[in-house]
Amino acid sequence: MQQLGQLSSASPTPPAGLTRRRKAALIVQMLFRDGNGIPLTRMPEKLQAALAHELGAIRLVDKSTVVQVAAEFLEELDSIGLVAPGSTLQALDALGDQISPDLAERLRAEIIAAQNGDPWPMVTALSEDDLVTLMEAESTHIGAIVLSKLPVAKAAEVLGKLPGERARRISFGMSQTSSVSPDAVLKIGKALMRDHCEKSTIAFNRGPDARLGAILNTSPAATREDVLTSLNGDDPKFADDVRKNIFTFADIATRIKGTDIPVCIRAVDADELNVAISAALAGSDDEAAGAEYILANMSQRMAGSIREAVDEMGPVKRKTGEAAMNVVTTAIRTLAEDGGITYQSTDDEDDE
Repeated sequence: MQQLGQLSSASPTPPAGLTRRRKAALIVQMLFRDGNGIPLTRMPEKLQAALAHELGAIRLVDKSTVVQVAAEFLEELDSIGLVAPGSTLQALDALGDQISPDLAERLRAEIIAAQNGDPWPMVTALSEDDLVTLMEAESTHIGAIVLSKLPVAKAAEVLGKLPGERARRISFGMSQTSSVSPDAVLKIGKALMRDHCEKSTIAFNRGPDARLGAILNTSPAATREDVLTSLNGDDPKFADDVRKNIFTFADIATRIKGTDIPVCIRAVDADELNVAISAALAGSDDEAAGAEYILANMSQRMAGSIREAVDEMGPVKRKTGEAAMNVVTTAIRTLAEDGGITYQSTDDEDDE
């Protein structure tokens, strides 16, 4: 198929009076004559149309010309070591389910829209949730036109997700779309593509409060408190949002269910846990409460073993202890992010 595309799209070279486009048409005719169907639909529509015109122009061709064209085509095939898809659309077909279905659908829509100047493939390729948002933001008349352009199954899903009154108004609006001109539909599609399909790219996939919270989670306690105190003076709301994204050893006793403690410490190395418990017991009241909470919610044998290890190792440096406590809290945060456990709400959050 790629060779046919090259033959039909390249500039004419007329040995024996034949252009490359006419030669491609002859090859197609030979294949059809021998009963070998080929997937012309994989070629751009402009090339399909060009081949159709060339096939229509062919009348009688002498045998020597047919043999010469076939030999030239076979020689070109033999010289090729690798055939790539040749276009993004064909590449998407070749990739199959190796890339995200949503991305593949969006890329196809963008390519088709660029090739044909038609914005509607991009609009109709929006997700159902995005289409619901679009229909709630636009007028009922625009919503009715969008609904009319959607595939039936997708239109039914979108209509079912719309609020009842909005769905009824848009459904009634379809009765008023019979006289809409193709030019108006094209202009509407372009406006919708510009407003709803061309989404701006953002540099970060998480908010500033979550990003700063993640940094402060593993910062030394003194640094963390200094930053939060400073933020509270500059922007109390932002400081509060950052605090909600922080989970430290001092939060264990109030934010983790006792029954979740065994699974929380399962992934923590025993020596790291011993150091963390030792440092926490010698740290702030909240850190000590976290250490006692962990010990109280594990087997008595294991808790006793940890207390013995803590007594034997003696005091640990604060920096070493904070690193070990971070190992424990990182394991807990990972579990929470993966859905393995759920944080308990603090009293302050409940009051909100």
